[in-house]
Amino acid sequence: MHPDTHFSFGDHKEHGFVASFTSSIPQHLAHWFLEREQFEPVPGEPGLYRLSEPERDGVRRTRQAVHDLRRHGYTVQADIRLNPALSTGSLRPVRPHGFQERRSRLAQAAAGRTTQRSTPPTTTPPSARPIPPKPTYAPTVHLTAAAAGRSR
Repeated sequence: MHPDTHFSFGDHKEHGFVASFTSSIPQHLAHWFLEREQFEPVPGEPGLYRLSEPERDGVRRTRQAVHDLRRHGYTVQADIRLNPALSTGSLRPVRPHGFQERRSRLAQAAAGRTTQRSTPPTTTPPSARPIPPKPTYAPTVHLTAAAAGRSR
């Protein structure tokens, strides 16, 4: 196994689809990721996780777990049939550190000029508001006398 590998996935005779992690990733973080991918710790086997309900589309779910962890930038080793990059009908190929590349592209796009048309410029500055014309009549206001005390 390569020293930079974070996770390893494979088949186990007794436990079905299994995953483990190396010392290059903190134990609590590996546990959190594997549980989110529907893997549970194997009792009596520290560091070994098995896929919950492997009979329910286990190969696809394990491939998806491998794919998800790689998208997060982790190095994952997997058996050939569990490796989405090598299997037929594979998911999109994953580039290392794709998240950082995507963020860089988004930042460059945000800094660039837009191709969308903006609203046409107005002849008056945006701070000047038009003043409505004065009414030609004087409005009549009828005030009623307030009753003593507060109203309910």
